[in-house]
Amino acid sequence: MIDEKTYLRFCDEALVAMRDIVAELGDDLANRRPDLPGANTPFAILTHCLGVAARWASTVNLGEVVPRDRDAEFTASGAVADLATDTDRTRIALQEWVSRSDVHAPPANPTHERDDWYAATQGGVLMHVYEELAQHRGQLEVTRDLLHALPQ
Repeated sequence: MIDEKTYLRFCDEALVAMRDIVAELGDDLANRRPDLPGANTPFAILTHCLGVAARWASTVNLGEVVPRDRDAEFTASGAVADLATDTDRTRIALQEWVSRSDVHAPPANPTHERDDWYAATQGGVLMHVYEELAQHRGQLEVTRDLLHALPQ
């Protein structure tokens, strides 16, 4: 596992980039879904990422339940300023969750829904958080580009 400071820098960079993309799009485009099967709005993608970070870094790793409605994340909409504030809160919370994690220990509240091999240790869980942030950052960049290509 990489050191905590480097790990958090990777996560923070992804969250800041996503926050800035959504803010740049503004309320209208950030809440618009590209006309593609299964596409999500930029607002929903970032909302989902905040839910992922909280669920895995806090609820799974530390056993501290952060309420989450995963299905609602994909239909979320609202003001980008509020989502930017939520993103910054999650960035701060993630620092605290990571500082309290023991990368070699098993999660306090392990998953049982499927074969989550990466969730055998808290370090694996944290890598999963970053994996999700990196994946969705790319999805958000493509979604932004598609929305900018739409006729206005």
